[in-house]
Amino acid sequence: MQPASYYKSSENLSVQCLLCPHRCILVPDQYGKCNTRVNRNGELITENYGILSAISTDPVEKKPLYHFYPGRSILSIGSFGCNLSCDFCQNCEISQIDPHILSHHPFREPEDIVNKALLHQNNIGLAYTYNEPTIYYEYMFKCAVLIKEQQQHNVMVTNGYINGAPLDAILPYMDAFNVDLKSFRNDFYIKRSGATLRPVLNTISRIAKSECHLELTFLIIPDFNDSEKEWNDMINWIMGNCGEDTILHVSRYFPRFKLNKPPTPLSTIQRFMDLANERIRYIYPGNTPQLENHTLCPGCGTILIERDLYYATVTGIGDEGQCHQCNLQINGVF
Repeated sequence: MQPASYYKSSENLSVQCLLCPHRCILVPDQYGKCNTRVNRNGELITENYGILSAISTDPVEKKPLYHFYPGRSILSIGSFGCNLSCDFCQNCEISQIDPHILSHHPFREPEDIVNKALLHQNNIGLAYTYNEPTIYYEYMFKCAVLIKEQQQHNVMVTNGYINGAPLDAILPYMDAFNVDLKSFRNDFYIKRSGATLRPVLNTISRIAKSECHLELTFLIIPDFNDSEKEWNDMINWIMGNCGEDTILHVSRYFPRFKLNKPPTPLSTIQRFMDLANERIRYIYPGNTPQLENHTLCPGCGTILIERDLYYATVTGIGDEGQCHQCNLQINGVF
């Protein structure tokens, strides 16, 4: 357990958490929506500090990040809990938990994790992923500071549901983000995720204006967020707020947690990609090996990065990120 950041005390020992847009007001012994932050005698405590559900060295493409040190590896960690309650959650075993599970897992010091990241020769740093890293913000922040001291890189894979102050505080320590934009309709967020859309868009806009590398992911769920009107609205917003060089991953839904709809048809994924390609330069199918996911130069069509599932080989990009064939600058960190 660790004292939490970003909260204020109120009367009668109640506290208000200010980490995410839920702004939970908690009386003593009450947990927030994330099931990891609890009011203990008028102090907000984070119970998942240093409690990890997974530690694994992954290809950076698996985050997914396709334009950030392609072909390299990154040590990835996750904890427990989430500040959303998506009924289609793909990681429900660790995100939608009973808070008492946390006491059954060992504590890992931040220094231990950073030292582990330094052991791997091809490793570029540390990724905060698997469950929502905002929920283990204090631990992520400590690790991120230590990683930067070692001249390595930090990656945050997030739902984007975080308030502006904590996001701004951690931005200088982050090098890359993948933000999961689940829909472009507020009613979807309210009904399916227990949240709202606007804070996620605010997060994406803030990151896009920063020095950090940004990629987005959109999971298409049949009948729920697969209308061309929603797609067009979302693509136009991305174009206006992040630019035509945005890297966008389009993922295929599979039945999971409380939702048992059939998987997203491959034709739907392809239809979205064709539509998005008219305005955004870099569109990739996620978790869909049936569809090609190489990086092509938007200028001349040369293959720049070849991929086989999550394994990438850079074939046509120079050290400064230019296409070998036509010299077009490619968005990313290479």
